[in-house]
Formats: sequence, structure tokens, C-alpha cells
Amino acid sequence: MAHDADANKASKRWLWLLLLPWIAMVWVPSYNKVEPQLFDFPFFYWYQLLWVLISAIITALVYFKTRAPSTGRPQGGAQ
Repeated sequence: MAHDADANKASKRWLWLLLLPWIAMVWVPSYNKVEPQLFDFPFFYWYQLLWVLISAIITALVYFKTRAPSTGRPQGGAQ
């Protein structure tokens, strides 16, 4: 029982990573500019698009680190 509580606590620490994309998007003065441009897109646009990709990677990482361990039994009704 105590081991499960420790594992649950440790896995919840991964949730802090989900704050990174939020901070990056909320702090508008950090990306409210035109230069540098990438493929003629202002920094404002490609920075936000880059964070969409980074957010997907972070979300997947947090998901796999915090999901419950599998029991080895098949899912569903089939046995």
C-alpha cells in the first residue's frame, strides 16, 4: 500500500511539465515581435506553432509517465 502511494506521488510530479506550454503562451511579451522570421513567417506565428508541437510531445510524455501500470490481463470482455 505504501509503495502505491509513493508511486502515485512520484507520478504526479510529471504533471508539472504541463505548465511549460501554458507559461510559454501566457507570457505574450516574450514572443510579441516580428523578427526573426522563418520561411517569411513572423516570429509571433512560428513560435506559437512550435509550441503546439512541443505541447503534444510534453503531453504524451506526461501521459506515459503517469498512467497506471498494466496488469498483464487483456482489456475488454474477452478472456
